[in-house]
Amino acid sequence: MAGTSRHAITGRKLGTVDGLELAVQERGRRDAPTVLALHGYPDDHAVWDAVADALADHYRVVTYDVRGAGASGAPASTEGYRVDLLADDLLRVADAVSPQAPVHLLAHDWGSVQTWHAVTEPQHRHRFASFTSISGPCLDHVGHWVRQSLRGGPKELALLAKQLVCSAYIGFFRLPKLPELAWRTGFMHRVLALAERLDRNAAGRGTRPSTADGINGLELYRANAGALARPGHRSTEVPVQVLAPTGDPFVSPPMQTGIDRWVSDLRIRRIPGGHWLPRTRPDLVARCTAELVDRVEDEIG
Repeated sequence: MAGTSRHAITGRKLGTVDGLELAVQERGRRDAPTVLALHGYPDDHAVWDAVADALADHYRVVTYDVRGAGASGAPASTEGYRVDLLADDLLRVADAVSPQAPVHLLAHDWGSVQTWHAVTEPQHRHRFASFTSISGPCLDHVGHWVRQSLRGGPKELALLAKQLVCSAYIGFFRLPKLPELAWRTGFMHRVLALAERLDRNAAGRGTRPSTADGINGLELYRANAGALARPGHRSTEVPVQVLAPTGDPFVSPPMQTGIDRWVSDLRIRRIPGGHWLPRTRPDLVARCTAELVDRVEDEIG
């Protein structure tokens, strides 16, 4: 559920290429640069409430429920969750809310995964001014990182082994029927609560996803696993900063930070905290985002 905001929030619906509707929310200054924030799994746009409220004093902040989550439409099949369709949704929202100027992107978890897909498409470079990514690497970059780690020494293999343990849930999510049962019985809610208790900043700020969103989002893992086995070469000139939580139990810092060869303008910030930084450290996320936005806006002139 969305929290109380100091800023007026307006909503609208936007259509997708395959006939779904996306629920979009806007707040903040309409005469300021636009920050477009994308949530991950199993959240909805409300994961950004505190961050958006902090940013809205100085920027126009747009959030939306991605396909299959919140008040947005859900695809009828696994194919409807392909990352290229998710990236197309992002572009359609950006074009609708800021047709005359590039947007600054802020994304978490699967929101970051789809955003990486969009910002590494050369034909879309002009639509994006900057990108702040949290706990969500590019799938193709992960594929290359795994291959490089397998060819590395003991240190690289140890880091890979640690990440494979952290990613064990992905294999479970791709099983038929059992993950859905885990959501319906409340087991997944208990797992999330346990993960949050590992983060000392999470007290009172836990994620409470709906069962429907949890079940729908399983298709993200089923539809996009192929990118890890057949990684492409995806690079970008968009200024990027990665906020890498050092205590993330799902996405280790090495997997999302070893990307220098793919990003020409890159800043890495290792942040003490767990997976849900947008909820647990919203002021810090807002400050880091604002620093990059202001730097890029100054350069644009």
